[in-house]
Amino acid sequence: MAALTIKNEPAEELDIDSKIIELCSQNPKGISDDFIKQAISQSDIQQRVSAVNRLLSVNKIEILQSGAKLLYRLKDPDALSQVKGADTEEKIVFQIIRDAQNKGIWTRDIRIKSNLKNIQVLNKILKNLESKKIIKAVRSVNASKKKVYMLYNLQPDQSVTGGPWYSASEFESEFVEILNAQAHKFLQQRAVDANKVYADDPWTRLQASYASAEDVLKYITNLGISKVNLSVKDMESILDTLIFDGKAELSARTTGSSGLSTGESSLKIYRAVKPLTETSGFVRTPCGVCP
Repeated sequence: MAALTIKNEPAEELDIDSKIIELCSQNPKGISDDFIKQAISQSDIQQRVSAVNRLLSVNKIEILQSGAKLLYRLKDPDALSQVKGADTEEKIVFQIIRDAQNKGIWTRDIRIKSNLKNIQVLNKILKNLESKKIIKAVRSVNASKKKVYMLYNLQPDQSVTGGPWYSASEFESEFVEILNAQAHKFLQQRAVDANKVYADDPWTRLQASYASAEDVLKYITNLGISKVNLSVKDMESILDTLIFDGKAELSARTTGSSGLSTGESSLKIYRAVKPLTETSGFVRTPCGVCP
């Protein structure tokens, strides 16, 4: 009987190890002890602790601090191979930058989280990781003189680059004005065409004068005036400027054949309007204070 118990025990432990790895892969942000307990309720606390310790010892998982809780997350084998042979401080810095994902992290925040008080040591580590093309420095539109660090293969988040409206941290006002003018022109032409086709049907004429952001985006794309790929969300931002200028109005059109309670959604639609009053040149003149 004793021999049977010894043979079954490693198999049970191995099943718990595999289950924890599976749970971590399904939850990339990490899992807590309570989550493991709930998912593997048939195991006792000693078995779970032993399994976690084994996985930590062979670098299969890592521990993260989330508030007052500890989380376990699956380690990225590719990321581990990148910093193989690095010293402890370099691995810590790499881990902090990796956790920041595509939003990046300031040098100051890296210094605080890593507890590296010597800025020269930190700069040396960052330069070393950059030279190996493990990380990269990206200038943020929020502070053009500062850089944020992220993994080399990541595409920076729009909150960092400013999206298509920025180039080298500089706002492309001329590009935005061109898109603004062309979007307005499209909506105006849509209204003109609706007046011609549905002259005797006011309601249909009104509905036909509306266009979605996707319609405007197709028009802009076909013109070929944008060197960057714009999304529907980007075009909605441009159309919002027309609304703020009093050149367009926003409405919504329901989509789907069923009721709202069973999945019907709404689509934003826009149409050109004439402002009630023309603004004076004085109002349109920039104040000269804002950048």
